[in-house]
Amino acid sequence: MPHDRDALTGLAGAAAVHSRLAAWASAAEKTRTVAPVHALMLGLRRFETVNLAYGEEAGDAALVEVASRLSRFSEDEFDGDWIAARLGGGNFLLAVNESCSRERWQWLAEALADNIAKPIMDLCGRGTVRLWPRVALIRGIPGEGSQTLIDRLAETLVRAQRNSAGRVLWADGDMALAGRSAQQLEADLLGALDRDEIEIVYQPQFATEDDRLVGAEALARWQHPQIGRVGAGILFTIAERADHVAQLSHHIAAKALTGASDWPDSLRLSLNVTPADLAAASFANSIAAVVVEAGFAPDRLTLEITEQSLVSDLERSAVSLRKLRDIGIRIALDDFGAGFCNFRYLKLLPLHYIKLDRIMVDDVLDDARDLAVFRGILAMAKALDLKVIAEGIENEDQRALIAQEGCDYYQGFLRAHPMKAEEFLTFTGH
Repeated sequence: MPHDRDALTGLAGAAAVHSRLAAWASAAEKTRTVAPVHALMLGLRRFETVNLAYGEEAGDAALVEVASRLSRFSEDEFDGDWIAARLGGGNFLLAVNESCSRERWQWLAEALADNIAKPIMDLCGRGTVRLWPRVALIRGIPGEGSQTLIDRLAETLVRAQRNSAGRVLWADGDMALAGRSAQQLEADLLGALDRDEIEIVYQPQFATEDDRLVGAEALARWQHPQIGRVGAGILFTIAERADHVAQLSHHIAAKALTGASDWPDSLRLSLNVTPADLAAASFANSIAAVVVEAGFAPDRLTLEITEQSLVSDLERSAVSLRKLRDIGIRIALDDFGAGFCNFRYLKLLPLHYIKLDRIMVDDVLDDARDLAVFRGILAMAKALDLKVIAEGIENEDQRALIAQEGCDYYQGFLRAHPMKAEEFLTFTGH
């Protein structure tokens, strides 16, 4: 694939999209199969008003946040090969080489639009911004060239942006609603919690210097009987609507800790913390209670927080996190580099780790500027006595480079995909 990155957001550019689509088509031709390509184009309606109202700096920050949400959404929802790109202005593209029903692809588009439409808090200190996405959908036709597919999406997106009746439009003209309503999904989720249908999988983490297994990140998944797999991001969006975030968070934490209870004592567990979790006054006590209830040693637990989790009340978040640090729990700042990081976080929060978003390592092998930024982050972390974890390591050359540069830990598909509790226990050799 050619080196092609959007300078502002770090997402792939148009040339990379064409290259990836061509590679998928070529692989399908060699194996005499049909490439299950699904694509969507997302546009931000009336985005120019953000620049006018808040200034271009804030507009750029909003685009970076959209790119970050798009990447996190894709990582949550897809096991197959995917690419996320910015095509210019407020237009983004997501393409996936993975079997997917028409109903699921529409539902994912609706869920992504919901995610992008969430307010962006305190944008460059100039207030809260809400964006208005429109989405064009397509399922690839065998033999269809990449330019034809993108052209059809672009034409459909123009029609979707002119239509105020709905946010999602298929390239064949269908604007049907998603297969299940928001109310149905809320009821489905509550039933899934009662029936213990939320699954925990574990993404192994390794020491960079010697490839030693050091632990795993717990990830929530829900295999919905009609829609298919639902990742953690959408799970919590549904839970927010049903006012059951606390119940879902407790369920996931308890199940993840229980699944890790038989691990060797040398292995750590990482849990993700949502903005709603961290905003709760009882957050520190709730986490401490579930750790005690599971019989898991607090000093083997790491909580991963994102920049998005901190924007509402940084000082209160710092107080809660210090309480947890004092009982031995470690804190990681997740998705570092995916947004406009406020370096005040590094000053005020009781951090132990910086966890680099995959976008920070994707091109360190090919781009001198990316490598320089990577080295700068490592130097800063060392000065602050913080360990660095790299996400998205997918080949040996990447691993060798980050090891040479002094990165401490990594995770990614190079060594292992996420796995169920029993599979992870076998992976540990116990």
